[in-house]
Amino acid sequence: MPDTSLTLRALNRATLARQMLLAREQTSVLGAVERLLALQAQQAKPPFVGLWSRVEGFERAALQVLLQCREVVRATLMRGTLHLASAGDYRNLRASFTPLLEASVASVLRERAKGLDVASLVKEARAFFEEAPRTFEALRDHLVARHPQGDERAMGFAVRMFLPLIQVPTETEWGYPGTTDFAVAEAWLGAPLRAEADLPTLVQRYLAAFGPASVSDAQTWSGLKGLKPAFEALRPSLRTFRDEKGRELFDLPEAPRPDEDTPAPPRFLPEFDSLVLGHDDRARLVDEAYRARLITKNLRIPATFLVDGFVAGTWTVERKRAMAALVVEPFAPLKKKKDRDALAREGEALLRFLEPEARTFEVRGN
Repeated sequence: MPDTSLTLRALNRATLARQMLLAREQTSVLGAVERLLALQAQQAKPPFVGLWSRVEGFERAALQVLLQCREVVRATLMRGTLHLASAGDYRNLRASFTPLLEASVASVLRERAKGLDVASLVKEARAFFEEAPRTFEALRDHLVARHPQGDERAMGFAVRMFLPLIQVPTETEWGYPGTTDFAVAEAWLGAPLRAEADLPTLVQRYLAAFGPASVSDAQTWSGLKGLKPAFEALRPSLRTFRDEKGRELFDLPEAPRPDEDTPAPPRFLPEFDSLVLGHDDRARLVDEAYRARLITKNLRIPATFLVDGFVAGTWTVERKRAMAALVVEPFAPLKKKKDRDALAREGEALLRFLEPEARTFEVRGN
């Protein structure tokens, strides 16, 4: 059977449906985290914003409870970066990223990696963190005391990539302070991690959250190379499509693929949102003319907003005494008044979520 073609807008709507961005959904916070597979969490606040835009009635306390109860964890996963994931997903999928994480030691440190006795460093670090959760600064001091001639930063980075660690939440506003304690994953979770990679499950979960998608899309999202065999093994159970560029896309047969004319309300996404980082070809989300604006000079991914389902600009919050302002910077003028009005309403609601102590709120720049 020939592959079905999907237009750019059809891909956009399918992806938004998986990401709960066509409408806020009535679901548990844990269910939302697992449906998204994980939320990028380089900073503490963005996952709260991402869930607020996706889950009906979301309150920050709901996520904080899951963090404190150890049902959701903050740890290194996709692309070697911090994510929030359910404890179950972390336990079952962390081994799939082991090759990526371990290989990054040589690729990042280069010459500095030579001479590192990684096995001994990991053993020492495991014992150190199992005594009590501690900061990485404390670990580096500990390692330097034991290895006075060692490269402090190189030793710490090797431990971070080889030893599965969980960041310990606190009762601070967004769950984690600027400097966090770390705990050994198995000790924190009270259960062992899966020992072997499970790439077929990872691919299926990725497609459920980001599909339809190509092999290169999944590899960009995960940071893993060589996922094609996993896709090929799953091919009999998947549907295939072609996009407007002729690329082959894979998807779960029963996954939602709404009509391309399905309305998409304005939505605000936080810094580093996984939606923006989920594909190699991001044309389904942002016009190529604007793609460069999604990565700043210091490699940060700015907070963005969607209009008609596509990334239309960036946003920041300004707080002055009792006034909170959401400043939106469209890539191009928003021509439709209904879009501007809807964006302003959504923006004010976001401000009230982010800055509940403010007394006045305004949205500027749209």
